[in-house]
Amino acid sequence: MLKDGTYAAWFKTPLGQGTGIAHVQDGKIWGGDSIMTYSGSCKVDGDRFTAIVTTKRHTEGHVTVFGADDLTMKLEGTFDGKIARYVGTAEQVPGVLLEGTLILSEQQPPAPEPSAPMPTFNPNRLPKLPKRTR
Repeated sequence: MLKDGTYAAWFKTPLGQGTGIAHVQDGKIWGGDSIMTYSGSCKVDGDRFTAIVTTKRHTEGHVTVFGADDLTMKLEGTFDGKIARYVGTAEQVPGVLLEGTLILSEQQPPAPEPSAPMPTFNPNRLPKLPKRTR
C-alpha cells in the first residue's frame, strides 16, 4: 500500500532524467524539484496506485524530462514495501513514456536526552604539541 509520507522521487523519459521530492497524504500528492512543482491526487487499491499530477515550472533552467512545461500526467504503479515504481504519460506530449521510482523516507527517531550533564570544556586538558625548532 502506498503510505502517507515523504518520498525521494527519481524519474526518466527518453529525453532525460531527474529527481525530486514527493509528499503523499490523504489521497493528495505534491512536491517539486529544482525547476518544477507537482500537485494532484492519487488512489490506492492494495499494492497498486494511480495518480493525476499537474506540473508547473517555478524557475527557469534546463529542459524538463518531457521537453515541455505545465503538464498533466497520468501515473500508474505498484508499491512493494518502501519502494513504488510507476509509469506515466502526459496529455500534452503523446508517445513519451515516463518511468519512475518513489522511495519512502523514514523519520529518524529523536536523539535520546543525555543522562548526565555535559562536562565543562577545559582547553588545559588537551594534549600539547611538541615544540618545533626553527
